[in-house]
Amino acid sequence: MRFLLRPGWLAFIAVVVGFAIVCYTLLAPWQFGREAQRDAEQQAIDASYRTAPVPLAELLPAGRGVGPGVEWRQVTVSGTYLPADEALVRLRVVDGKPAFEVLTPFRTDDGRLVTVDRGYVTAGSGTQVPGFATPPSGTVSLTARLRMDETDPEARPVFESEGHRQLYAADSRPLATATGLDLEPGYLQLAADQPGVLSPLAVATSTGAAPFTNFSYALQWLTFGAIALFALAYFVRLELLQRRGDRKADRSALRQALAGDEPDANPGETPLADRYGRH
Repeated sequence: MRFLLRPGWLAFIAVVVGFAIVCYTLLAPWQFGREAQRDAEQQAIDASYRTAPVPLAELLPAGRGVGPGVEWRQVTVSGTYLPADEALVRLRVVDGKPAFEVLTPFRTDDGRLVTVDRGYVTAGSGTQVPGFATPPSGTVSLTARLRMDETDPEARPVFESEGHRQLYAADSRPLATATGLDLEPGYLQLAADQPGVLSPLAVATSTGAAPFTNFSYALQWLTFGAIALFALAYFVRLELLQRRGDRKADRSALRQALAGDEPDANPGETPLADRYGRH
């Protein structure tokens, strides 16, 4: 087994063992965690369908942002849209088509400033803003779902393009900075048939969700780690068998050499006893 101490074998073993460790300690647990998070989210969505909407002020006091405990809950609120402070979330994809989400600030009757996601509009290309309806003026009553802010990993700022503010995540915080409005954290996602809604974002129940997606990914990483270790053991075994075969061949050749006649010093010369006769 000393061949395992050679640099090539040491590097191979390190790569395989390192890959297996990553599979079992990072990748698989990450997917299991994603599955648990996804399951908890789906349970919250299902529960929201069984719970009647309540007034926003009753569920969420003023100044308190949307948190995990209330996300997806349905609320009712009355107030007026502020279309001048609207923004678009770019680089969305809905049903395989490029789209923009429309975020419109909303002033409630009691003076709170919240962000309303009015849904999406599909675009002819990923960057061209299509035309879409403006929200109604005057006081309206809405039923919507509470959503937590998304986060742009690159923290890209809001910018102006084609006459619209644009950002890279459904996030009330950069919108508040860009508009100077004291928007509360989180936003309200409009349901269908609500005043100002465009194409509403789908909210799937558990019957419409794909089951065990992340769980299957976790099992795949566990399988990949096991395959890597099995392959390492398989190649080590092949190397051992080859070396044992080589040693057996060497010993067999040695035995044949020892059992045979001693080779002549001059193979082409006739022995003297045969040349002159034996006496």
